Amino acid sequence: MKKLILIPTFLFSIFALSAQILEPVKWTFQQSGNTLVFRANIDNGWHLYGMNIPEDGPKATNIVFETLENVELSGNISASKKTLEKYDNNFLMTLSYYENSVDFTQKIKLKDKNNYRIAGYVEFMACNDEMCIAPVQLPFEFAQKTAVSENPPYQSVDSHQSSVISRQSSVDSRQSSTDSLLPTDDYRLTITDDYRLTTDDYRLPTDDFWQPVSKDFGNNDSTNASLWWVFAMGLLGGLLALLTPCVWPIIPMTVSFFLKRNDKRGRRDAIYYALSIVIIYVGLGLLITAIFGASALNDLSTNAIFNIFLFLLLVVFAISFFGAFEITLPASWVNRMDKKAEQTAGFVSILFMAFTLALVSFSCTGLIIGFLLVEVGTTGTLLAPAIGMTGFAIALAVPFGFFAFFPALLQSMPRSGGWLNRIKVSLAFLELGFALKFLSTADLTQGWGILPRPLFIGIWIVLALGWALYMFGLIRFPHDSKTETVGWGRRLIAVASIAFAVYLSTGFWGAPLKAVSAFLPPMPTVHFHDYNDGMKEAAVQGKPVFVDFTGYGCVNCRKMEAAVFTNSDVEKLLSQYIVISLYVDDRTKLDSVFITTENGKPLTLKTVGDKWSYLQRHKFGANAQPFYTLLDNNGNLLAAPYSFNENTKEFVEFLKKGIENYKK
Repeated sequence: MKKLILIPTFLFSIFALSAQILEPVKWTFQQSGNTLVFRANIDNGWHLYGMNIPEDGPKATNIVFETLENVELSGNISASKKTLEKYDNNFLMTLSYYENSVDFTQKIKLKDKNNYRIAGYVEFMACNDEMCIAPVQLPFEFAQKTAVSENPPYQSVDSHQSSVISRQSSVDSRQSSTDSLLPTDDYRLTITDDYRLTTDDYRLPTDDFWQPVSKDFGNNDSTNASLWWVFAMGLLGGLLALLTPCVWPIIPMTVSFFLKRNDKRGRRDAIYYALSIVIIYVGLGLLITAIFGASALNDLSTNAIFNIFLFLLLVVFAISFFGAFEITLPASWVNRMDKKAEQTAGFVSILFMAFTLALVSFSCTGLIIGFLLVEVGTTGTLLAPAIGMTGFAIALAVPFGFFAFFPALLQSMPRSGGWLNRIKVSLAFLELGFALKFLSTADLTQGWGILPRPLFIGIWIVLALGWALYMFGLIRFPHDSKTETVGWGRRLIAVASIAFAVYLSTGFWGAPLKAVSAFLPPMPTVHFHDYNDGMKEAAVQGKPVFVDFTGYGCVNCRKMEAAVFTNSDVEKLLSQYIVISLYVDDRTKLDSVFITTENGKPLTLKTVGDKWSYLQRHKFGANAQPFYTLLDNNGNLLAAPYSFNENTKEFVEFLKKGIENYKK
C-alpha cells in the first residue's frame, strides 16, 4: 500500500550538506613524448592506497590499459615517491598509501607517431579518518590521428572534465542517464531478473525506484551525549570501588589518623585528603583526553585488538577476585609515595598520601576505572573522561571528609569481614559477563562468528546461576569464611539471579531480551541485498525502506554496525523497516555488462558493486560509505541521509523521523 508523504517546504534544505559527491583525489593525465604521467592530487586528511594491497584489504590503485593501437608498453609503472607503510588495526594488515600528491609514470613505444590510440582507466579508492569513497574507475585516452612534428605537443586531460564523480553533476543529467543504460554488444542477452534491464527497452523495470531524489532535507543536528549521564556513571563506578576490600577498610584508618592530631587540623587534613583524591582522578581523566584526543577512545571502542585486550584483562581480574591470586602494583611505588609523604608537609604531603591510596587500591579500582574510561570515551565528547572521573572521585572521596566531621558515625560503619569478599566475588561474576561484551564487539567487527547470540546467552545463564549458588552458600572460594546462615540480602540476590537466568533463557526461542539487548549480539535479521527486490517487498508489506550503502572493506561501516546497530532502540526501530544492504565493492560479475552515461561520458558497469555505486551517485548524489537513506515505497526520501556518526541518540532520531514521515 502506497502512502503519500506531505512534507512542509520549510523542512527542505540544501541536500548537498548531507549527501554529496566527494572527489578527494583529483587526477591529471599527461603525455610528453614517450612518457605517460598519471598525477594524483590528494586532499588534506585523505590518503590514496598504493598499488600493492593484500586481497582482503581496501582497493589498490591500479592503472588499466584496455586499448593499445600502434603502441607498446615499456617496463612497469613507477611512482614518484615511496608509499607510507602502516599497520592498520582495523584490517589487521600492513597497508601502503600516499598522501598529498604522487605521479605514476608509464613509458611507451610508439609504432606510428602519427596514428595511435591509448585508452583505459585508473581504478582507485581513497579514505580519511571517517569515511571512504567507493572504488572509482576514471577513464583516460591519449590519441593521435593526424600528422604531427617529431615531438608531439604536450597533452593533458583533467579529471574535472573526465571524472565520473564530478561535483557539478546535476539532477537532470542523472535522470537522463537511466534511459541510456544499455548492455554492451558483447553481452546482448535476454535478462528476466527484475533488478536487471530487459531487452525490450533497455531501461530499469522500476524507474521510480531509481529516479534521483527531488526532495531535500536538512542535516541531522549534532549534539553531545549528556555529561550528566557520564557524571552519573562515574558516581556509580566510585560507589562500587568504595565497597571493595581494597578501599573500605582504609576509610576508618585514614580518618582516625587525621583526627589524632586535633579536631580542627584533622578535619582540614581530611578535607585536603578528599580533595587530593578528586585532583588525582580528574587529572587522570584530563591526561587520557590530552594523550588520546576527544575521539580516540571512541575509535578504540570498536577496535578488535583493543576489545580482545579488555576481554582478557577482565577475565584476569575476575580470576583474581575469585581468589586465585592478588594483583598489586610494585611495592616500590607504594614505598616511594610513603617516603614522599613523610619528607613533605602541608597539602603536598597529603597529596602523596592520596597517591598511596590510589596505588594500594589499584587491584580493585583499576578495572572499574578502565571500564569507565572506555564507556564514556565512546560518547566522543571532549570532556567526558574528565567528567566521568570527577563523579568517580567524588564518590570515593566524600566518605573521608564526611566521617572527619562526624567521627561518631565511624563506630556504626559495617566492619570488614566476609561481606567485603562476597562483594569482590560478585564483581568477578559481573566482570566475566561484561568481558563477553568486549569479545562480542571484536567478533561483530571482524565477522569471525565465534560468539553467536545463543552461545553468548548460554554463558550469561551459567554466570547468573553460578552467582545464585554462591549467594546461597553452595559455592565457596579461597578467601570465603564458612557461614552457617544465609542472610535475606544474599537470598534476594540469589533469587534475582535465578530470575534473570530464566529471563535470558527465553532468548533461545527468539525473545528480543530488550532489557539487555545493548550487550548481546544482534538478533539475526533478513537483509535484502538487491535494491529492487527490497523495494518491492516493502510495498507488499507497507513498510518504509532503510537503504545501507556499505562495503566489505569499509571499516567505518563495521564500526557503525558494532557500536550503533546493536543498540536496543536501534534494533527495535530497524525492525519496522525493510533493510536493504548494498555492497559497493562487491566484485561479483554481473551476468551482463551494462554501459550508461554519467556526466555526458560513457560508464561501464561490470560488477554488482559497480551497479550499487552507480545507484548511490545517480539517485542520491553521494559516493562515500557508510551512507544511510530512508525511503517510502516510491523511492522518495523520508529524512536527510545519514553518514558516519556513532552518536546512537542521533541515529535513533533519524530512524524515528523516517517512520513519522512515512505514516503521514
